[in-house]
Amino acid sequence: MGRTKGLFEHIDWVLVGLYFLLVLLGWMSIYANTYQPDNSNIFDMTQEHGKQLLWIGSSVVLILFILMMTGKMFSTYSLLIYGGAMLSLVLVLIIGKQVGGARSWFGLGSFSIQPSEFAKFATLLALGSFLSVPQLDLKKIKNQLVVGIIIGIPAFLILLQPDAGSAIVYCSLIFALHREGLPSSYLVIGFSSIVLFLLALLFPFTIVASVIVGVCVLGFLLSNKRKRKKVWYYYPLTAVVSMAYSISVDFIYSNILKTHQRNRIDIILGKIEDIKDIGWNLYQSKIAIGSGGFSGKGYLEGTQTKLNYVPEQSTDFIFCTVGEEWGFLGSLVVIGLFLALIMRLIFIAERQRSIFSRVYGYGVAGIIFIHFFINIGMAIGIVPVIGIPLPFFSYGGSSLWGFTVLLFIFIQLDSYRKDIL
Repeated sequence: MGRTKGLFEHIDWVLVGLYFLLVLLGWMSIYANTYQPDNSNIFDMTQEHGKQLLWIGSSVVLILFILMMTGKMFSTYSLLIYGGAMLSLVLVLIIGKQVGGARSWFGLGSFSIQPSEFAKFATLLALGSFLSVPQLDLKKIKNQLVVGIIIGIPAFLILLQPDAGSAIVYCSLIFALHREGLPSSYLVIGFSSIVLFLLALLFPFTIVASVIVGVCVLGFLLSNKRKRKKVWYYYPLTAVVSMAYSISVDFIYSNILKTHQRNRIDIILGKIEDIKDIGWNLYQSKIAIGSGGFSGKGYLEGTQTKLNYVPEQSTDFIFCTVGEEWGFLGSLVVIGLFLALIMRLIFIAERQRSIFSRVYGYGVAGIIFIHFFINIGMAIGIVPVIGIPLPFFSYGGSSLWGFTVLLFIFIQLDSYRKDIL
């Protein structure tokens, strides 16, 4: 099971410090949303800030529990943990309670637990376990299929709830897979698909087709100039497939996406403007952030968030409070802290001696990044509203517990990196 070491020996205090700083700033933002001059009790359990303190305290207990485990334990029981997490995702579809149109929660008295938050670290453990198989080559289709199944099962079960936002998070794992040898073509195809999807929504097919032909011709000329060997039909075939995909976008958009999903995308693309209904959240969010100006209105001085103009202001739109009360400078600090956390995760992942720990570390960085990017992108209007929390910031026990476990498992793996081979 590995050597015996002190509880806090060899842990990365930079990551720990960033974690607690983000949690503190998150709680301060939650408190600012619920603050009332005639009731400033921070321990008031009838308010979100009081409940969040309880979640923070219990998270510290989780941290201590994780740090008491040995490094080998996570890899040894990874598949068992994964199986338990998948079972919870099945059970929540059967006996879970419905909140906001999704059956994603287990009700526990006045509290609720969202199993999808814990499926993330379980999936990373299973992924790391599989990729640790000696001489495994991710360029082989059979191995890619296994990886696709490991990631696809939780994503599919979460889509059934339905919770598209939490399912999209699993796309971030492609970066961990790319680090371990997944061909770059998957990244290119994924990025190109998103770009083509947007182009097909914004422009007529003739324009999109012209862009596709132009890119393929340019690629062909560059490949010849650099003397890269490609079969003659590679670029024409790419052009045909891309055009077929572009034509299918309208069907996908109209028949697969739900009405509210289409409306949210249309608002971001500027195709519709509805500030009184579907666009209300985004409109009020942008007003709140913009009203903060350069240095903000001051802590506890926000008006847009306190008067409940911004829906879901303690969860999905928590960044509005940062923008309104702390302004551009405060927002820049918060964004900087998240980027520092992500860069530190990548740095530590690279120093791991085991594939298992490295895969897990890159997975943590990817998951936190996509949450960070989408959540803040929603608040400022560059990403459709899909409802996922800002890590360590947003109100909610499941979110805080899930991200705490996700991060501190890696911190513990790193502390044992000299013993996990």
